[in-house]
Amino acid sequence: MVETCAICHLHRQICAADSYEIGRGGLWLLRHHPDPAPLAGWLLLDSVRHLGGPADFTAAEASAWGPAVQWASALVRELTGCERVYAIAFGEGAPHLHLHLIPRFGADPHTAAWSVADHYRAVERGERPPADPVAVAALVVPGRQLLASNPVPHGCHSPHS
Repeated sequence: MVETCAICHLHRQICAADSYEIGRGGLWLLRHHPDPAPLAGWLLLDSVRHLGGPADFTAAEASAWGPAVQWASALVRELTGCERVYAIAFGEGAPHLHLHLIPRFGADPHTAAWSVADHYRAVERGERPPADPVAVAALVVPGRQLLASNPVPHGCHSPHS
């Protein structure tokens, strides 16, 4: 844990865990994007340990990463009914690995390829409305239930099961 890291700080916040966290384990934490969420179903797969990216993985993290990403991506698709799931990690906003898992809906041009980044920035600036917090909450609870019934290999468990 790094005291100045926004992701490490978020992982310690009880209110964030209650509202957005789907599950956590020894290696990964799966959560919904906090308010203002750009889209309902925009999840983040975070490393529990403070690290910048895959180049810094331990052998255990490297082995568990693929199954965790696969499981979390399938969860986004199951929860939202989207056609695809984009996976993006930059690490500039916070130098702590957090993989954005973004639902892609064919009928929504705001979710197309790089347009989703423009949509994200427009929500952040208040130019477009964020996802309805009720819709976000309506995805977090079933996400926890699905995690409890089908855990991530080497990854997370539901904190509310």
